[in-house]
Amino acid sequence: MDMANGNKKKHIIVIGGGFAGLNFVTRLFNNRHYDVTLIDKNNYNYFTPLLYQVATSFLEPASISYPFRKYLKNKGVAFRMASLVRVDAESNTIYLSDGGELSYDILVFAAGSKTNFFGNESVRANAYSLKGIDDALYMRNELIKTVEKAAIETDPVKRQQLLTIVIAGGGPTGVEVAGMLAEMKKYILGKDYPQLRQSPAEIHIIYGSPFLLAPMSDKSHKAAYKALNDEGVQITLNTHVNLFENNRVHLSDGRIIEAATLIWAAGVIANTFEGIAESSIGKGRRMLTDAYNRVHGYNNIYAIGDISIQFNDPAYPAGYPQLAQPAIQQGKRLSKNLILEAEGKLMKPFIYFDRGDMAIIGRKIAVADLFKHKFHLGGIPGLLSWLFIHLISLVNYNNIIKTFYNWTIAYLTHDQALRMIFRSENRENRADKP
Repeated sequence: MDMANGNKKKHIIVIGGGFAGLNFVTRLFNNRHYDVTLIDKNNYNYFTPLLYQVATSFLEPASISYPFRKYLKNKGVAFRMASLVRVDAESNTIYLSDGGELSYDILVFAAGSKTNFFGNESVRANAYSLKGIDDALYMRNELIKTVEKAAIETDPVKRQQLLTIVIAGGGPTGVEVAGMLAEMKKYILGKDYPQLRQSPAEIHIIYGSPFLLAPMSDKSHKAAYKALNDEGVQITLNTHVNLFENNRVHLSDGRIIEAATLIWAAGVIANTFEGIAESSIGKGRRMLTDAYNRVHGYNNIYAIGDISIQFNDPAYPAGYPQLAQPAIQQGKRLSKNLILEAEGKLMKPFIYFDRGDMAIIGRKIAVADLFKHKFHLGGIPGLLSWLFIHLISLVNYNNIIKTFYNWTIAYLTHDQALRMIFRSENRENRADKP
């Protein structure tokens, strides 16, 4: 019961436990106005900006993930592991992948985005993407398996093809993946695989923009280019990947790169759900929302984070960027607004405060453009700021300690002992065993 007015608590259902969803529910722990249910297809939260370090064997999955049920224990928030199948807005009911259905008074979409392949089926079918722990582990396994194949390949042309990696996208993810792979090439490949010392690996970045880290400052553009170029990464700008099949990457400038691996880091598109009117969907399949994150056409449905787009802020005429900070801030603001509403007070419009962008390139170099690019940090200050921000952004002290330990080992030794292939199909009692 709501002790303030004697009415039954309203039920809020939150779809998605990423940056937006988790920050939203955290501010509603044990509140007196609402019952809250968090729904996610996974039973854990994970820190998206460090997925690439799991994929390249520098962090273990447990360093950047944490179980929802442990995080929500005794906090007055229910959890259900399922995917949303359909919304019936007229009856305020959602239908789930586990066959269940739930009623809501308020529905909050925080389901984020997925990889945008821009309709390129050859890329979708054959490239690696990085939107979840499963993707990161799959990429890690496949990268290691590919190098193992190269180690026993006697044809020098095929061996070189196996040792060539193309990264499509030169934003933070693409640049950071390239930097990490360059570290592995420099310090690990020849040590783990002595037979490959005379077969140098190739790393390519293909990017449609004229600059790496396009949204960042010119200083960051130049620093990223120099750092990767110095590490031997081959950078091609103003160019797109058109096709990837038969271990050949076809570029828009007509060139073909012989490569067994394509890592796709070229953009995202919002997740969509049946039952939300097409008139409420805007650019990038994101839900159109007002200044209070209320979805257009609905009184009690909200959207926050990557899945939402707002056009009310003159400073961002194309909508807020699909980054962690807007999602975090929207989650916090909406939870506060719903409490204000429950107390009979006026909501406050959401305004994004841009704390800046940052990226790390390898072990020693990071760039940061802070407070709407007014301040640029590079070198050691940039590296320390990147490390600090990413550590404090992890969900709890357990993750912070694990990640800091793994980073320390990797920094001091130029190595990390996480290059194992774990495959569920190798289980002893699998159904198809002979």
